[in-house]
Parts: sequence; C-alpha cells; structure tokens
Amino acid sequence: MVEARLHHLESIDPEEWPGVATVPDFPLRGVRARQAEARFAKACENAGLDLVGDEPDLTIDHEELFSRLAATGWLGLAESYMAGEWHSDKLTDVLTALLGVGYRPRGRFQSAFTLPDTARDNGGALPAELIRLSSGDGMSAFGGVFASGVPTTVRTAVKSFVPGAGRNREPGSHFVDVTTIADPVAVEREDLGEAQRRAASTLLDAAKVRSGSHVLEYPASGGAVSILAARRNATVDVLTADRAQVSALEELFILAGVEDDVHIRKLPAAVPGKLDWGGAYDSIVSMEKLEVVGTTGAKKYIKALDRMLSTGGYVAMQSLVATEQLGPVAREALGMLRAYIWPALTYPTTQQVHELVDRGSSLRVIAETHFPGHYLKSVQLQREVFEGQMREAAADGFDAVFRRMWVYHYALIEAMLRLGYLGAAQFTLTTRNRRGRR
Repeated sequence: MVEARLHHLESIDPEEWPGVATVPDFPLRGVRARQAEARFAKACENAGLDLVGDEPDLTIDHEELFSRLAATGWLGLAESYMAGEWHSDKLTDVLTALLGVGYRPRGRFQSAFTLPDTARDNGGALPAELIRLSSGDGMSAFGGVFASGVPTTVRTAVKSFVPGAGRNREPGSHFVDVTTIADPVAVEREDLGEAQRRAASTLLDAAKVRSGSHVLEYPASGGAVSILAARRNATVDVLTADRAQVSALEELFILAGVEDDVHIRKLPAAVPGKLDWGGAYDSIVSMEKLEVVGTTGAKKYIKALDRMLSTGGYVAMQSLVATEQLGPVAREALGMLRAYIWPALTYPTTQQVHELVDRGSSLRVIAETHFPGHYLKSVQLQREVFEGQMREAAADGFDAVFRRMWVYHYALIEAMLRLGYLGAAQFTLTTRNRRGRR
C-alpha cells in the first residue's frame, strides 16, 4: 500500500507516528472515501450529531478522515483525530453516540504500520510525567472510589471451574461476596486524588495489609499503593519491568519518607518466571495489570501470583472488565488502545476472571467489589485534568499527536463506561486450601 503525505501532516514525525503522518492510499481510494463519507454522515444523523450550524457536535477540518475510515475503520477515526483532521468540544459525547448506534466503518485495508503483537504485554509502564499530568495526586493512573456511593453486599453462588473430587465429577459452585457501590454524587475535580487513594486503600484492605505484613505490589502502579502500604507499617517489594520507572519511584518514595520500607525490584520481563523472582508474601496487590498482559500473559500472570503468595495469604487486584454489552463494534473501537498504548489489551469478563483463577492456579476469588460509576467519573476528571495542563504536557515533551491521543483514549473509555460496555471491579483471591496447596 502506497502512502500519501499532505501539507497538514508535515509537522508530524513519520518515524514516531507512521499511521498518523501519512494517509493510506489504496485501490479506488476516491470511490471508497466517498462511500465512507456517506456512511459516516448517515451514522451521525442516526446518532443525532450535528455536523453543520453555529455549534456543531464535531467539525471535519480535512477530508482525509474519510480515506482513513475507508482504510482502517475505527482505528482510522482515531488516527484522523490524532492528526487534527477533525475535532470536537464534546468528544466523549460524539464517541458515545457513534458507538451507541452501532457505527461500523468498513475499513478493510491495513494501517500504515503493523499493529503490535497482541499475544503478550510488552512490559512498558506509563511515563511518570504523564501520570503526574493526568491524576489527582500526581502518581495514580488508575480509577478511584469516591466518598459518596452506598455499598451493598450480597453473598452469591458462583460457578466453579475446578472439577470436584472423584472421577468424572462436574465442577460445582462456591460463594463470593459481591459488593456493588452506588454511583457517586456531587463530585468535583478536587476529589479525584482522594478517590484514587481510597481505591488503593480499599485494595490494601482486601489484601489484609496491616502492620508487619510482607507485601508485594506487582507491578508498580505509580507509587501511591506502595506508599500507603508502607504507612501501615508493612514491608513492601515493588516489581517493575520498566527501567525508566525505577528512578521516578525512588524519588517518590524518598519524598514520602518510606524509602526504608519499600524496595524496588527490576524484572527482566513483565511477568516474572520462577527464576526471575521468588518470595512468599502475605499480601499481593495488583492495580490494573490483568487487562494489559494479553490472553497468554494472563495465564502466566495468575500462576506468578499463585507462586508468590503464602498459603492463607490474599491477593487483591483492580481491573476494568468487559460486560455482555461489549460487542464487535466496541471491540473494533478499542483497537486504537492496542495500537498505541497497550499492545496486548484484552478486557476480561468477570466470569473469565473466575475461570482464569480456578483453572490456572490454586487460588479462588472470594470477593468482588464493582464500582463502574466511580470509574466513569474518575476517567472524566482525569481527562479534564490533562486537558487543563496541555502546555505543561508540551513542555514535558509530549507532542500534539500524543496529547490528542491521550485525550481520545480517555474519551473512548469514558464512552464505553457510559454505555455499560465496560465495568470496574476489585477482586479478592486466596488459596483454596488454607492449610496447604492442592
């Protein structure tokens, strides 16, 4: 496929952004682009989006949008936004509306670059500067739990994926405490930092972290989780496969006064093997790792948690999860996140988490806490915080394409939470046999 370069794209580095800096050129491009334009206009009409008038919902600045839609569908829509070929002051509303009407561009050609291997996580972590620019406390990239919102807990029988004792016995069920936190009310931007700390504290509570606990945070999530664990007088090990993350974490831990209680361990790979890291921990906490390691990586990830947890210990992990409403259109739209941020991104369903744990380890999920409304509000505020610091982001070396990409990624996740395609949950795991492993 030959690529065309246009004037409005000249400032974009083609080595850094090959899929954005060039517009795909393919057979019958003009015809297919006109067809894509007609389908896009129809989808906007069905979604109630205005393209003209004094206050349009979105503005198309360059017609190359339609060539990208014809070539790569939803990925093309995102790359066109990153290229500055269309814009909107209501980006989340636009994406929500298009997803809601099932808009499905018929992109059938390859992007201008090869998508990463989606089988496994590449081990990368978000830059510390980026976390600082888009979080409430300067070190938390994850969704929070706000003070408002009443929790309701129900003990629920959940299907087990482990066969019972005896020949040819079918798996049975076990009980899980399922807590649902009602949506937050009267939330302001200033509440984001405290909400993120509350999510971290809730995770530590679930893992039974207390004075004297030997705690593993795997992987490092920006600093807040480990700092809060150390302030409970726990001894903490933090694992990371990203060399660039080490110095930023060291500085945070020194500033927080916990450097003697928190120890950073550099791994050769994102998911540690038996020879990479050992130890037996009372508590393991994991913040939003499961969804980014890929299907193959998830199995290794669960085995690693199982291997490093002491008998009778607890694992607590937070994750965005897929719901039954996450269909083919939404999965296509998520291709942008895999292409540019998390190559192995795969949102599991709650049932898939149970199945993974039951079949891949000697652990069992014993509790779940669901808080999608809180995560939705967190993402909205994270986007607003980042948008309010665009100049600072540019000064830190994030170019215009990256800045638009980061805004788009927040808007896309926010749209999927609005539509109920994604949920947010914390899972508590412990060993099935409390006296010893099976």
